[in-house]
Amino acid sequence: MRNTVRVSVVAEDPVLEAGTLSALASSPEVLPAVGDELPDVTVVVVDRVADPVLDLLRRTRAADHRPEVVLVATELGPPEALHAIATGARGLLRRRETSGPRLAHAVLAAASGDCTVPPDLLDGLLEQRTEDAGAGVADAWGAAGLSERERAVLRLVAEGHETSEIAGRLSYSVRTVTTVMHNVTQRFRLRNRAHAVAYALRAGLL
Repeated sequence: MRNTVRVSVVAEDPVLEAGTLSALASSPEVLPAVGDELPDVTVVVVDRVADPVLDLLRRTRAADHRPEVVLVATELGPPEALHAIATGARGLLRRRETSGPRLAHAVLAAASGDCTVPPDLLDGLLEQRTEDAGAGVADAWGAAGLSERERAVLRLVAEGHETSEIAGRLSYSVRTVTTVMHNVTQRFRLRNRAHAVAYALRAGLL
C-alpha cells in the first residue's frame, strides 16, 4: 500500500462529515486533503443508495484526478451494492459496522487498487440471480466464461484482500494474480477490479 493517502469526505451534513474525518485521524497513513490538494480517495457517507447517490459516485469518479470512492451507507443490501460497485465504488461499508480502523483499511485498500465488501454482504451478492443483470451482460460473461483460477482470484478480490495476500492464499506469484486481473478486465472491457467483481457476480459466475 501507499505510505500516505489523501482523503476527502462527502456527507449529508457537516457534523457527519467532521465525525468521519475524525474517525480517520487515528490512522497515520490517512490524511485529509486540505486547500488545493486533490484526494486520492473520497469517502461518501449516505443513508440510502438512491439514484442521486449513484450520480454522485459517477461524478466523483469522473473528476480529472479520478479519486477512488469508498461508500458508507446506513442501508446497504446486495442490489444497492451491485449498483454502487458497477458505478465505480471501490469499497463498501455499513455505517453501523464502520469503526475508524475499518474505514481506514477500506480507504487504504481503495488507494492501492483493491476493493472491500463486508463478508455477509458478499454472500448476498453471490445469491443474486443472472436475471438481475441485463441479458447482454450475462450473455457476454456466459459465452466467454471464467476459469477456475479467475474465479478464485475474483472471490478474494471481492473479500478485500490485497494482491500479495491473494498470491499467498492461492500459492500464486504476485505477477500471476496481477496478470489474471488484467486479463479479465481487458477481455470484458471493464474499468477496474471492483467493476470486474460486480459484473461477474451479476452474471452468476462467482
